[in-house]
Amino acid sequence: MRLSSLLLISVLFFSVRTVNAQSEEGKINWLTWEEAYAKQQKEPRKIFIDIYTDWCGWCKKMDQSTFQDPIVVNTLNEMYYPVKFDAERKDTINFNDHEFVNPKPNARRSAHTFAVTLLEGQMSYPSYTILDENFNRIHIIKGFKRVPALSGVLLFFGSNEHMGYLQYMNQQQKRQQKQQQTQNK
Repeated sequence: MRLSSLLLISVLFFSVRTVNAQSEEGKINWLTWEEAYAKQQKEPRKIFIDIYTDWCGWCKKMDQSTFQDPIVVNTLNEMYYPVKFDAERKDTINFNDHEFVNPKPNARRSAHTFAVTLLEGQMSYPSYTILDENFNRIHIIKGFKRVPALSGVLLFFGSNEHMGYLQYMNQQQKRQQKQQQTQNK
């Protein structure tokens, strides 16, 4: 079965389940970084981090549109610990034996070093980072996303389809290396 077919089936499956969940909850259960970290210690799952700023218009548009969609809401609440992270927050975060701070907390548009680390220094808003169950970054998403694009990515990583893809790519790379070795003999 092709990956696109599997993703379509997954979206349809979650759509049906979402109608019931939407009437009960209806909103993403956003957590702080600290809350997600504590939950991760008890029940590991992937973490989705929405990195935003208060002045970002596209961030607000995401909150008013894509983050209201029942499929996105259900997928984030069931497969991830969704975190809202203000890229310009002022306080200190201690994580993984590192202290992350906003180097200029009173300056305009000064990025917190945790946000800089999550986005590999490529600061733009909105941006999103997906971490695996061991807090390893597995994907960065940039910019405003409509429902189909974001829900596809959420399902791809949330259901671990990316692991099969990585295995496939590794196999292809090994085949190419063998072919090159054969041709060089």
